[in-house]
Amino acid sequence: MKFKSTKILAVILTSTLGILPILSCGTELPSPEAVKKIRATTTVSMVTDLVKSVGGDRVHVEGLMGAGVDPHLYKATASDVTRLQQANMIFYSGLVLEGKMQDIFAKMARTQKYVYPVTEAIPEKLLLEPQEFAGHYDPHVWFEVPLWEMCVETVVKGLSEFDPAGKAHYEKRGAETRSRMKELHKWALQKAAELPKEKRILVTSHDAYNYFGRAYGFQVVGLQGISTVTEAGLADMAKMVDLIRQKKIKAIFVESSVPHNTIERISKDSGAKIGGELFSDAMGIPGEMEKGYDLGTYEGMIKHNLNTIVDALK
Repeated sequence: MKFKSTKILAVILTSTLGILPILSCGTELPSPEAVKKIRATTTVSMVTDLVKSVGGDRVHVEGLMGAGVDPHLYKATASDVTRLQQANMIFYSGLVLEGKMQDIFAKMARTQKYVYPVTEAIPEKLLLEPQEFAGHYDPHVWFEVPLWEMCVETVVKGLSEFDPAGKAHYEKRGAETRSRMKELHKWALQKAAELPKEKRILVTSHDAYNYFGRAYGFQVVGLQGISTVTEAGLADMAKMVDLIRQKKIKAIFVESSVPHNTIERISKDSGAKIGGELFSDAMGIPGEMEKGYDLGTYEGMIKHNLNTIVDALK
């Protein structure tokens, strides 16, 4: 029996598979190919990239936060909640990165089995706990590539639990993803080594790079704390200007997901140039190429940041 109407087919699939959302009149229907895939909703772009890398063509991934979005301040919209409710699976970073969404994830975890913070695979002994964040760990673990590599395990486990038939597929792609990350870490170490240790001082808008500093030998100075919720005061700005002058720091950096005005003011007062824009809490725009790599991917994000930092501080 053949159906000429796509809408009729969608209704039948909805009643039998239970994986299509209820569609309002005039809404474009998903393709039959998309219907067959696991529907995973993610938060920040780094997690989105990770789930796509492991899931491959068995998973349809929809990220809530794109390029330039600050997850510390992000508040879920009604449509975001709907997408989370309609998803088969949810993957988020965790460690209170998505601060204003924690309650949503907790509630959904009680009603949906397949809700995963990808950072749960990282041993606590490897996490940083800055003084100003007492009781919470620094969530920016993706900047230390070996730590982000550990998060592959959570994604492989989660997808395999929901889709046991695809376990071998996820394990294979997970191993390939970890292999690429090992190569990326080697590249990052070599790139950082191009800069003398005394010049490895990274000044940015907020403390998103502490793991990066630990992994690649940089002293990191952020104007704001781990979260961007609190603003920097005049005393903080004056202290940073003094440090830049004392250390004779050549360049400081703005971030794609944080307003530039404060760092630009410090640049003017200290005489240090703006060395470029770094990605911190979000990757770049997918498909935007730079030196042969895609800024909308995890690898592209890491390579852009290191190239920008090293080239500006040389």
